[in-house]
Amino acid sequence: MKTLDPLAGVAAFLSVAETLSFSRTGKLLSMSRATVSAQVVELEKRLGIRLLQRSTRTVTLTEAGAAYVQAMSGVLPQVREAERAATSFQKDAVGRIRISSAPDLGPDHLVPAIAKFLDLNPGISIELDLSLDTVNLIDEKFDLAIRGTISVDPNVITRQLGTSPVVVCASPAYIERHGAPDHPDALSSHSCLHFSKLRWGRLWRFTREGVDAHVPIEPKLECNDGRSLLAAAVAGMGIALEPTFVVGPAIREEKLVRVLEDWEITTVPVHAVYPANRHIAVKVKTFVSFLAAHLADHPDLRQTSA
Repeated sequence: MKTLDPLAGVAAFLSVAETLSFSRTGKLLSMSRATVSAQVVELEKRLGIRLLQRSTRTVTLTEAGAAYVQAMSGVLPQVREAERAATSFQKDAVGRIRISSAPDLGPDHLVPAIAKFLDLNPGISIELDLSLDTVNLIDEKFDLAIRGTISVDPNVITRQLGTSPVVVCASPAYIERHGAPDHPDALSSHSCLHFSKLRWGRLWRFTREGVDAHVPIEPKLECNDGRSLLAAAVAGMGIALEPTFVVGPAIREEKLVRVLEDWEITTVPVHAVYPANRHIAVKVKTFVSFLAAHLADHPDLRQTSA
């Protein structure tokens, strides 16, 4: 069987070279064993040299075949990336979007936006992976990440979707029992609820009129999930330091009360993050633009850049 696509033969050969099996290669490439064999034979004819030694039970590489594998092994990933880049310019927003996000952003911010977006774009489906782990967008095949982060990797492309101030708060019941701290230093006598992934560690940093207060704390509860700390604060366990995209609704519903309001802490920008060496598909651009508009007027995530 002749093929007009020389790369098809290369793909078949490289897969056989890895699996040492025409049958397993056929399953991997969704083609028959006979088609795999024909493509490899066509490649050998074109090159004028045998690449594989075949017997009834085994397949092995010839010396020429091993040299060809070494020379060609980087070609297919480049071809696939070129194809992906070309198809990213499709006119319609269709296909699957794989998104990585911090868990704190998922239920209250991303999922409501995704629900509206999918209603408007029935040709798109979304896979949402919620994790605090740093992901390699290319290796793990994510289209983008949505992160609430203080620093952004310079090797990625970002679009800022909003920003959220970090505040200190507690339940009215806790304040009634223990009083409200009048200075950051007073936190040493309170039960503190600490986010274990805080960049500064167990050090809460405050600023007022150019004066800094850096307060080491011994957490009553330490947790790597902001929504769990929110639940603990509402339950009256102590004072929490959290971004408003986590605690904002509870403050507005008066389940929590802000303390030390005259002290500034920091803000957490929320970004859409893309791999720097990839073209951005229409489906992804469409989703990010929608998400930016969705968050633009949110009281806890006001958009700050286009």
